[in-house]
Amino acid sequence: MKRVIDGSGFSSKMTLALAGLSLLAQPVAAQTAAGSNTGPVDLTKQAMPAPGTSAVVVPMQAAPQPLPPVPAPHWSQSDAQALLATIKGIGAEGLFAKDYEPDKLSAAITRGEGPELDEVATRLFTWLAEDLRDGRTPMPARVQWFAVDPDQDANPTALILADALVRSDIKGSLMALSPTVPDYAALKAALPKATTPKQTALIRANMDRWRWLARDLGTQYLLTNVPEQMLRLTVRNKIIKTYKVVVGKPGKTATPQLAETVEGVIFNPTWTVPQSIVVGEGLGARLVNNPKQAEREGYKVTKAADGTIYVVQQPGDNNSLGRMKLDMPNEHAIFLHDTPSKSAFNLPARALSHGCVRVEGATELAMTMAILGANMTPDDAVAVHTSRVYTKVPMTKTFPVYLTYFTVARDVTGTLRSFADIYGRDAPVLASFAQPRQLHTTQRKSNEAVIKLDNPL
Repeated sequence: MKRVIDGSGFSSKMTLALAGLSLLAQPVAAQTAAGSNTGPVDLTKQAMPAPGTSAVVVPMQAAPQPLPPVPAPHWSQSDAQALLATIKGIGAEGLFAKDYEPDKLSAAITRGEGPELDEVATRLFTWLAEDLRDGRTPMPARVQWFAVDPDQDANPTALILADALVRSDIKGSLMALSPTVPDYAALKAALPKATTPKQTALIRANMDRWRWLARDLGTQYLLTNVPEQMLRLTVRNKIIKTYKVVVGKPGKTATPQLAETVEGVIFNPTWTVPQSIVVGEGLGARLVNNPKQAEREGYKVTKAADGTIYVVQQPGDNNSLGRMKLDMPNEHAIFLHDTPSKSAFNLPARALSHGCVRVEGATELAMTMAILGANMTPDDAVAVHTSRVYTKVPMTKTFPVYLTYFTVARDVTGTLRSFADIYGRDAPVLASFAQPRQLHTTQRKSNEAVIKLDNPL
């Protein structure tokens, strides 16, 4: 939801609403600053000074004063009724009305406007906004999910609520938080048509997965659905081109879920051979004293003062990265690349790599991205590729890349279908939906250890 409010529309009502909501974000901010990311946070509770604390006298400055109590935003009965109606109909979004205490809200409405209604309605609006914007699934159930959702930074809860109240558009403000991708709309349309409880639960879980990502994925982006083992190049939410991919084997080498940015396309990349091969397979010892043989095999070998042997595979058709690599820096050392081994793309099950994503037709993808994202001409892209010289083409336009995990989704033809849960990641999400809603925390991604493999190919 992005709305521009000019000076004439920024009424005293909005000013009061924002003032009343300014404290709502303080518990989260305080915890973030302290490095905490696990404790539950109820954004409707006001930050209060710890009992028994005393002010510290700072020279030339006034002693800090406790913040005065700030009332919750005022809810009219009509706005509260609109919230109640939205809650009762929230099943259409794959969520559960019972999570948002409709009976408590209804009782507060019956008793009339006042502090009780203000507190109850603010709390339940906050819960609903958080789930629609960020997802209902608790972070511990999002296995290997390292894609940080930016929506709560771009569209904080306090502003959503203030906007909803000043416009008296409760439902509209909440529904504006839904993902914009057509895939979410397809799942939503399929939800009432599901014929079994299992089908319904899987659709709900995968609708929620879209909420774990940015609401708007960008004008142009790459998206890999790991269970589908396919990559799509998308422009303005339309699939321009699709590619088969090889993804990580289940277990320690599973491909993590990421949201990164492509900083450059590398044509004719080099590959620094990992020490597990240099030492473990004897490649370094075999080539270090035979530079001509190393050159014939496409390697450059150096020996450091401490005796460590480094082997770098030079550009060429036999390079392990093939003829292209996307430079998308991340702490997992995961990237998309070409491969000289094309036969795996003919297999129906392609979870075979050590974590990185191998792309069929990678050269075509590289040229397309250089044209779309770096303003290269087609002739220049062809020339760079055929030069067989290492060349990094920096992106001049933002080009997001998403490594996602959807087990019910539109395939690359636009047909909604199911995919094998190759990493077993459905179970914890489904289990969380079978439990009462949990309060959101400040945790933004999985807290599992980052696995950096010696050989991520």
